[in-house]
Amino acid sequence: MATTFVQEGSAVDYTPGSDLAAGDVVVQNDLVGVTKRAITTGEQGALHVAGVFDFPKATGGSTAIAAGATVYWDEGEQVAKTDDEAGANKLIGKVVAAAGDNDAEVRVRMSQ
Repeated sequence: MATTFVQEGSAVDYTPGSDLAAGDVVVQNDLVGVTKRAITTGEQGALHVAGVFDFPKATGGSTAIAAGATVYWDEGEQVAKTDDEAGANKLIGKVVAAAGDNDAEVRVRMSQ
């Protein structure tokens, strides 16, 4: 049997169980994706699993993240962080622009 090409792979098909807004982060086991457009419940849309996105991060003392750092998605807190918390947080990728303690977002090149 031959292998059949399906798509480039920077985005994958996804049908949500509830409405999603543009920019929502979706975790499916170890796969983290971001919606670029809103997706209605039961309608097929796309999760982007590659590219550069601004992810929310915590603010305040000791929350800065350096360029080149590996970051993970904390689904409970809904933020990117450098701690995988013993595998509970899922790999997003590498930081491409440093984020300071007062920055509410960190720019990440997704690579899973």
